[in-house]
Amino acid sequence: MVNRPSVPSIADSNRKRFIGFRVLFNSRFYYPVLAVLFLDLGLSATQYTLLNFVWAIVIVAAEVPSGALADRIGRRPLIVASAVCMVLEMSLLLAAPVNGGLVLLLFCLANRMFSGLAEALASGADESLAYESLAAEAREKEWPDLMAEVMHWQSLGLCLAMLVGAAVYDPHLVNGVLATLGSDLRIDQGIALRFPIALNLISAIVVLWLALGMREPAAVSTHAHAANGWQNIVDAGVSILRTPVALFVILGGVLIDSVIRLFLTFGSAYYRLIDLPEASFGFIGAAMAGLGMLVAPLAKHLVRSRSLLRNFLILTGLTLTGLAGVALKIPLWGVLFAIPLAAAMTGLGYIVSNALNTHARSAQRSTVLSFKGLVFNLGYGFVSLLFALTLRVLDGSSSSEEAFASAIEALPLWLLLTLMLLAPSFRRHRTELDSRP
Repeated sequence: MVNRPSVPSIADSNRKRFIGFRVLFNSRFYYPVLAVLFLDLGLSATQYTLLNFVWAIVIVAAEVPSGALADRIGRRPLIVASAVCMVLEMSLLLAAPVNGGLVLLLFCLANRMFSGLAEALASGADESLAYESLAAEAREKEWPDLMAEVMHWQSLGLCLAMLVGAAVYDPHLVNGVLATLGSDLRIDQGIALRFPIALNLISAIVVLWLALGMREPAAVSTHAHAANGWQNIVDAGVSILRTPVALFVILGGVLIDSVIRLFLTFGSAYYRLIDLPEASFGFIGAAMAGLGMLVAPLAKHLVRSRSLLRNFLILTGLTLTGLAGVALKIPLWGVLFAIPLAAAMTGLGYIVSNALNTHARSAQRSTVLSFKGLVFNLGYGFVSLLFALTLRVLDGSSSSEEAFASAIEALPLWLLLTLMLLAPSFRRHRTELDSRP
């Protein structure tokens, strides 16, 4: 008898493709030069700001409907559509004419819209498909291991993308490498700015290939068409409100996530404030991204050994420590306080994902995860608006740098205040939240 090689199960196949999808989807080579890339293309700072606003609006508008659609027609079509949008967004940016005026603006506008749509379509659908694939084979307990693996490889991928993206964007560095190799070819900034985009287009094509190879578990496809889309949105929202664990995770998570994301958005301004040389910014970003490889096993241990409440207390302690240290603005050494913030951000994503996937119903999983994404984005937007108003008030009596230095002192106080306001709402559910997994 001939022994035929065993065929990988749907769960094992989807597991590998999910890891690859997450890593390549999020490891963008242009991240370390995102703002200057658009400015070097020929956009003004105001145009770039407005484009990012459009990007955020597209995500908010499409987040929950796309999650409900994924629960209704299946998760794979949404993942494939997300990958197609990623290919389109990178193709448009690669083809955008430098200093092209209105044409450039339209290309970049389409890029931001496809980018936001790609984020919204993938949000919830990719996790749901991976989790349901395990659940269909009674392997739900492997989910923490899978998410730890995703965190590990995603951190490594982002770390490499930050270093490579910053390096290929620098024409002096690229020309130096070419000269070392004996080549007479020389490039300018107009050509170099295309390199991170081209690398990301290659990644996007691989992402599309990974998405096309994913398979919908049979257990999911049998009920995927059962629920009405809008009714599913309402049902999922009511389910969150009636589930203390899910509500606590989303509300507690958004309070921590919003202030950390706000700080990370202004990270380079903080590094300049504490007298770090600009040449170090890329290495700091790469180091922070690589931190996830250390956080992943710790987060998995916390999920399996401690209660949800205790884990959130640990995250809160890390965040408050980081924000309080940042507020001190210690020259050079102040960068160390960004470490607990990056660790808390990574650990929060892991803990929130595990809790929501564990408590969400199969038919509503993508919608519930999309609600989480919607709330997190709205929370970040609200805190950003408050911070912008604070900066504007302080700008009237001091320079922009002094205003920023004063404004970051309010971040730990804001987090402490909002958490204190939230705590009484969940006091009667403490036993449920403090129970061991």
